[in-house]
Amino acid sequence: MKEILIETEYIRMDQLLKYANIVGSGGEAKILIKEGLVKVNGEVVTQRGKKIKNKDIIEIEDIKLKVLNKK
Repeated sequence: MKEILIETEYIRMDQLLKYANIVGSGGEAKILIKEGLVKVNGEVVTQRGKKIKNKDIIEIEDIKLKVLNKK
């Protein structure tokens, strides 16, 4: 599981996918999310603007990310 450090309280789902280099653009993030390929804490999420917070776990196929707040 890859840990992603953020300096803010939360990061939006589409921004996280770009920040973690899972996708190259917001358009690619939108497609992955809309197609139901992204899970947050085990549940499929279809909202691009979903707020991802400290200790949330994101899954995209065989990729797992854990978001950690630096504060």
